[in-house]
Amino acid sequence: MTIDEMRRELQRRLNKKRFAHSIGVANTAVKLAKRFGVDETKTYIAGLLHDCAREYENDELPAQAKFRGIEIGEVEEVMPLLLHAYIGAQMIKEIYGVDDAEISQAIYRHTVGARDMTKLDKIIYFADMIEPNRDYPSVEKLRALAETADLDEILLTAFNETIIFVVQKNSLVHPSTVAARNFLLLNR
Repeated sequence: MTIDEMRRELQRRLNKKRFAHSIGVANTAVKLAKRFGVDETKTYIAGLLHDCAREYENDELPAQAKFRGIEIGEVEEVMPLLLHAYIGAQMIKEIYGVDDAEISQAIYRHTVGARDMTKLDKIIYFADMIEPNRDYPSVEKLRALAETADLDEILLTAFNETIIFVVQKNSLVHPSTVAARNFLLLNR
């Protein structure tokens, strides 16, 4: 499937707002890829398809995960929305014909992060937070950081902001996010 075909198929499957978000992430990710020397085509595809599993409602995600043999952790049991990343990492091959381990991994890791993230993983995680349709109190600070800081500093700040936000909501902090943040601190 060509990128244009992927875009058309994704547009058919997602609602208008989610599709616009996906285009925003893809374009933002390519800007970051240029800055940090990452393959722009892979980055665009990963950004475009990162939310492909959002075609499913939250209450459908556990069944979709089980259908694909994806383990549902205790945090995902309470917050099934997180499953869209793991499902999407498989859907890119099933629906869009993308058989690329790096792209799949970046999609898998885009919601909660992971230890030892690749540059592509980091870019997709961060582009998802700062794309032009996002609007929350610290987004401008993060967008400015994208222009000046190195990728690990950007990601560390992103994890800090995410954890603070989640804690303020009195919600669960995913262990992978904590592990990803700690890995960055330990390997500076």
